[in-house]
Amino acid sequence: MPRVFSGIQPSGDLHLGNHLGAIVNWVAMQDSHDATYCIVDLHATTDGHDPAELRRRTLEMATVLLAAGIDPGRSTLFVQSHAPEHAQAAWLFNCIAGFGELGRMPQFRDKADKAQARGDQVSVGLFGYPVLQAVDIVLHDADEVPVGEDQRHHIELARDLAQRFNHRFATEDDPVFVLPRAVHPPAAARVMDLQDPTSKMSKSSGSDKGIVYVLDDPGRVAKKIRSAVTDSDAEVRFERDAKPGVSNLLEINAAATGRTVEQVVEEFGGGQYGPLKVATADAVVELLRPVRERHAELVDDPGEVARQLAVGAAKAREQAGPVLARAFDVMGFLPPLPPGDRYAADPRD
Repeated sequence: MPRVFSGIQPSGDLHLGNHLGAIVNWVAMQDSHDATYCIVDLHATTDGHDPAELRRRTLEMATVLLAAGIDPGRSTLFVQSHAPEHAQAAWLFNCIAGFGELGRMPQFRDKADKAQARGDQVSVGLFGYPVLQAVDIVLHDADEVPVGEDQRHHIELARDLAQRFNHRFATEDDPVFVLPRAVHPPAAARVMDLQDPTSKMSKSSGSDKGIVYVLDDPGRVAKKIRSAVTDSDAEVRFERDAKPGVSNLLEINAAATGRTVEQVVEEFGGGQYGPLKVATADAVVELLRPVRERHAELVDDPGEVARQLAVGAAKAREQAGPVLARAFDVMGFLPPLPPGDRYAADPRD
């Protein structure tokens, strides 16, 4: 099976956009791919963070992912900092990445501009995080990386750096790194903010009124969806530009019920918004119900979450360790020996 890698930051509570746009696909890919999923806690430290909050959110993210259906028996789930090979490999790629190509990364420019506008320091970590993201992928020999269109350039950088490394230090017949490719799973849904349907549902939104969190209670979920912004033309039809609010509800309903947008339009098209909102709220509540129930069970047994993460870290290191060792070898680093062992020949050879 092709190997897939994907990561998520523990920077906020998981919301419906994350769930329908990514996690549903992660769960499905466990049956068709050799899947590796990572909670990228190192990436969450590039712009200032609260240590206690980072620790809490990392455990909470792991708990929600397990509750949502990520099965350590069918995939690898681990915390990035639990596999030190990632930080080690980042240095190797730092030494072949260009200052200019990192400076042109759109997310860096956007975040740096915002930090400077606040009078905050722009960290070297923020500048170099695409390098760490690249090694996250290539250390696990990932063939595919499911991403949205706005993240495609990160996968292109990972390919460029892996190809550059192979060209400089390896051979065409015996490369060190697999060149990953970006994929767009067909089931992925684009979920927009319920109060501002021209913007993606995001944890960084100024208000949570338009955000449905995976662990919201059913009443709160239903209230947010029933209060979704639509428009003055009270006819249900799918037009993403002209009717973004209604189109968003149609896409959410389709994703939550496993149907196409066309099938949802066939049911509600031409009618009023009320029935669509009620049906969409009911569908989302039912979609999230088993996640909330399983989450409650795991919260009562935090030791099980820690155990699963330990198993995942061991599997991740088994994947990444040999790749990193090979990279160190072709770059010419002197290999370490266990205490008491001796070189059979002159190590300078």
